Amino acid sequence: MRFAANLSMMFTERSFLERFGAAAEAGFDAVEFLFPYDTPAERIKAALDAHGLTQALFNLPPGNWAAGERGIASLPGREAEFREGVATAIAYAKVLGNRLLHCMAGIPPEGLERDAALAIYTENLRHAAAACAEAGLTLLIEPINNRDMPGYLMNGTALARRVIEEVGAPNLKLQLDLYHCQISEGDLATRIRGNADLTAHVQIAGVPDRQEPDRGEVHYPYLFEVLAGTGFRGFIGCEYRPRGRTEDGLGWFHTASQQAAR
Repeated sequence: MRFAANLSMMFTERSFLERFGAAAEAGFDAVEFLFPYDTPAERIKAALDAHGLTQALFNLPPGNWAAGERGIASLPGREAEFREGVATAIAYAKVLGNRLLHCMAGIPPEGLERDAALAIYTENLRHAAAACAEAGLTLLIEPINNRDMPGYLMNGTALARRVIEEVGAPNLKLQLDLYHCQISEGDLATRIRGNADLTAHVQIAGVPDRQEPDRGEVHYPYLFEVLAGTGFRGFIGCEYRPRGRTEDGLGWFHTASQQAAR
């Protein structure tokens, strides 16, 4: 198993481009982040190469994040903007070298029926998956809990499976965030095993406070064994908010990395 430091949440004591070196120095060989679009792709690629890092994934453009938008794939009337965002993300991926892109579903506006939002979402995913397939990329969808993100459309693994099956694209897969899954559904070992056929990327954080994964109610060493038992060989993204200085909370990571190397 390979762990990817999430540079949108970790090493935030530094500027964005400085976080790559900090992640490598801490022992990571891969990184992920939410959105790269404020920084030219060539500058990010230079940071990756300078520190021997692999880019695991990032998200498609989310719409107006500052205004509370969390993706536009299920929003009516935004189809043209969504397609432009897909093209932009693919262009970045071609430079950065990652093979995975995550599409945020969004928070549908009040008054829009859930089935109508799902229909828009599904159609947009068909377009995005086809464009990604042409570029040799895998598109991911991720269930996000409605406590942290009220109203978010994609909020459960059963719904994700249903949507993936309905879209029918072989390169549309699941991003299984165990933090969100614990809050929304629980029974994590069963969720991991039951969705192993679709899971291309995993993310972790402590529950309930989204801090280091060695704090809280989830016992990750056991879940790492469950993941390994399913044959999962993808990245595990560390999408958590450190309690303090990032490096001071990485004891769990060094232990897990040593165990994985045995």
